[in-house]
Amino acid sequence: MTATLGFIEDITIEELEKDPYPFYERLRREAPVAFVPALGMYIVSSKDLCADIAKDSDNWPAVISAAGGRTFGPGALLNTNGEEHRKLRDMIEPHLQPSAVDKYIDALVRPYARERLEAFDSDGRADLVSAYCEPVSVRALGDLLGLNDVSTDNLREWFHKLSVSFTNAAVDDNGDFANPDGFEPGDEAKAEIIAHVDPKIDHWIDHPDHSAISHWLHDGMPEGQTRPREVIYPNLYVFLLGAMQEPGHAMATTVAGLLSRPDQLERVVDDPTLIPRAQSEGMRWVAPIWSAVVKAATKDVTVGGVDIPAGSAVMLSYGSANQDEHAYDAPTAYDLDRPVTPNMTFGAGAHACGGTYFANAVIRIGLEELLEAIPNLERDDTRDVDFWGWGFRGPKELFVKWEV
Repeated sequence: MTATLGFIEDITIEELEKDPYPFYERLRREAPVAFVPALGMYIVSSKDLCADIAKDSDNWPAVISAAGGRTFGPGALLNTNGEEHRKLRDMIEPHLQPSAVDKYIDALVRPYARERLEAFDSDGRADLVSAYCEPVSVRALGDLLGLNDVSTDNLREWFHKLSVSFTNAAVDDNGDFANPDGFEPGDEAKAEIIAHVDPKIDHWIDHPDHSAISHWLHDGMPEGQTRPREVIYPNLYVFLLGAMQEPGHAMATTVAGLLSRPDQLERVVDDPTLIPRAQSEGMRWVAPIWSAVVKAATKDVTVGGVDIPAGSAVMLSYGSANQDEHAYDAPTAYDLDRPVTPNMTFGAGAHACGGTYFANAVIRIGLEELLEAIPNLERDDTRDVDFWGWGFRGPKELFVKWEV
């Protein structure tokens, strides 16, 4: 059988970006596996089914959405499997292993976080997304990659443009992109990235250093050889999109969640050892990567009562999985005291996020510095907290105030 419920037929990308929750709640209840014409693929919305498919790389190899392929090009980590995937993981993961991260993360994040806070902590109000969370996030990864000469504003602009392109996923009745012009911002960003990074790669080929991109070029390669640019760039775009924006959005989401529970915020301020628990719940509450992981069926298969033909693309909605009523009580509420239960924020299986430890460390340090500098943080209740996004999701703005 194939779900053909009217609400699935009528959904638009614009509606998903604004507020995906009602749609996914109905999907989990009425059609946990459903073909969505606006996307030209199946969506899996329940936690158990998402986890089962994510962990089964043999029957469900990773692919990439059409919009993702158009944005990143061939050879991106998200679109590889088996030995090719393992080689790319071996390229990017050494800098992201816990033992490596622990050696550099404080020096990478804390000084800049404090610099940002000093710029506005006497103002008594701010939009935390633009003033703090996104800048701290992009600066941490940018400096790790070796892009310390790129301004924070440019890094933010790059990931915003790439995000517009990656989430331009709507298709028409023929399966073609409904808005081909929607890829122009991503193309602009990639042209700017290549223009800036190409000379640096020329330098790193002959003069390697400790930056991550330099290691990507050299590590594991035969003497005198480096990885070609066609390997480096697609994976750099992946990092500059997902890895650069998501710690910042998770940081802002966690603050928004705590502001919805002032008593819990006070407890975290008084006891910073609760911050890891607070941020884990924040990322469960609003997953920063909501629907971006795609798998393909290797054979005709029935999942959740739905017949899926071989080769079909199936999108795993981790944001919906984290809201599954069968897995969590009152899942739409932020609750620091929720029993600790694994969630799908960082994925599962062979394609689980390689930067999980790094991202969590950036979020933790950012929150530690913020709540120490401004312990009396309150939401500016004259402004709404405006969450946005369906592929990626986080607050567009988070206006707060405090007594100076």
